[in-house]
Amino acid sequence: MSLTIDENNLKQGLLGLVIALVEVIRDALRIQAIRRMESGLLTEDEMNRLGEALMELDIAIEEIKREQGITESVKAVRDGLDEIVDDLLDRMINPERWREEVEHER
Repeated sequence: MSLTIDENNLKQGLLGLVIALVEVIRDALRIQAIRRMESGLLTEDEMNRLGEALMELDIAIEEIKREQGITESVKAVRDGLDEIVDDLLDRMINPERWREEVEHER
């Protein structure tokens, strides 16, 4: 039995994963930027530069996704990550339900 690997699919999948992780980091940066702006820690010039940098990052990410044809691949990874995060948050917020599910599976 031989294993056939489609190199193109592998590259697109890996690039999709990398871009999805960059998007997650970008989202975290955006949240931190908003917190700093709301707290008054940034000058107006710093806020403008930060806003421009985030917009440029958005544009670059979208260009890469479009050029590489990985928009759907990135969306699939993000959706999967969202499900994992939702599940983890649910377990943290509702530990009793999680314990009941584990005991029920036994």
